Amino acid sequence: MNHDFLREPLERRAFVERCARYAFGLTILPALARNLGAAEAADTAPGAPVVRGPGFGKAKRVIFIELQGGLSHIDSFDPKTGDTKGPGNAIPTKADFQLTQYLPETAKIADKITVIRSMTAKVGVHANAQYLMRTGFEKRGTIVHPMLGAWAQHYLGKSHETLPSTVCVNRPANHGNGYFPASFSPLPILDPDQGLANSSADVSADVQQKRLSLLAQLDATFSKKVADENVKAYGDFYDTTVALMKSTDLKAFDLSAEPAAMRDQYGRTKFGQGCLLARRLVESGVRFVEVQSGGWDMHKQLADGMEDRGGEFDRVFATLVSDLEARGLLDSTLIAVTTEFGRKPSFEGGGRGHHPLVFSTALAGGGVKRGYVHGKSDEKGYEPDENGVTVGSFHATIAWAAGLPIEQEMITPSGRPMTIGNKGKPAMGVFA
Repeated sequence: MNHDFLREPLERRAFVERCARYAFGLTILPALARNLGAAEAADTAPGAPVVRGPGFGKAKRVIFIELQGGLSHIDSFDPKTGDTKGPGNAIPTKADFQLTQYLPETAKIADKITVIRSMTAKVGVHANAQYLMRTGFEKRGTIVHPMLGAWAQHYLGKSHETLPSTVCVNRPANHGNGYFPASFSPLPILDPDQGLANSSADVSADVQQKRLSLLAQLDATFSKKVADENVKAYGDFYDTTVALMKSTDLKAFDLSAEPAAMRDQYGRTKFGQGCLLARRLVESGVRFVEVQSGGWDMHKQLADGMEDRGGEFDRVFATLVSDLEARGLLDSTLIAVTTEFGRKPSFEGGGRGHHPLVFSTALAGGGVKRGYVHGKSDEKGYEPDENGVTVGSFHATIAWAAGLPIEQEMITPSGRPMTIGNKGKPAMGVFA
């Protein structure tokens, strides 16, 4: 028998999935495996102790909101006057800055957030811009970079004994572990209402235990013939999966446990319920949660799009900030509102084209200033006019808040030195 395929990480991962699903009645994805092999872990282990500067670690949890398609900065967080003004008017907020009329609920909690109006990038194509915002690196060659949740697990370890350290909601995982072990990959929740799908075995407990016992015997025999540490990794995967399936911690994924009034407050949409699920998960010990909202590519009918999609975001974001504040979790939880890029200052055909040169993001909690605007765009909203912030710097800012060593290099399995945010410097001005 040729065992070489077991040494390829992706083939090995697929093999584990198939074994779990079809042979043993275990159907949770292998993102929860403790380890995928000693050799792989050794290649990516930190080479030096973590260096912690003053102020590190205020953000114990991160909720990373992704507005897929490209939020128009001029029609949201950075309203303009003159010929680049959009269909919406500027409105006052509870802070010393304005937003557009499409964000009235956010205006009410503006005294709790920081807006960055000077984000800048060079990538204006959807897939590549999504990759850049998710990882802090431009996509190049064959290397796959990790998301922030994987970096955090690399340096800080698991955030919970049973629950995953990273979860992504309303999107697939897409190998978010990058060059880290696949055990660092986020657990995907494609539908918040369904929670953690396939979390119960397809067979009885007795049958499942018999199959696992048989597996242990096969592993013992196989490991004597093949000197491969990954055999142990398979056993670790089954142990971890069974532990989660039996754990009461699974209730964190169950939105039915929330009062109907709270679910209504977030809104009965995938994005609304996704943010409610994110709150439940960080409250239960998950360190990093991504939540995606689609439909922001507004080349046409921008006014209708901002009323609809913008209105949904406005209500959900304001509810999430207020909910975390009421629970005493906002100061230790960083919410990051991200997008692929901005939209062009020229308003043509009822919408705006892609524009990466300047755009806006927002932060709340986790030690950032309240009621603050960092940087600014020029008069027309074309490019940064002050304190430009690259995507790498944005990642470094979040990582600094989370207590990660942003200047410390790690060596990838291919021998390349990497840092969080590709050597980007944190925007220290956003911190209180």
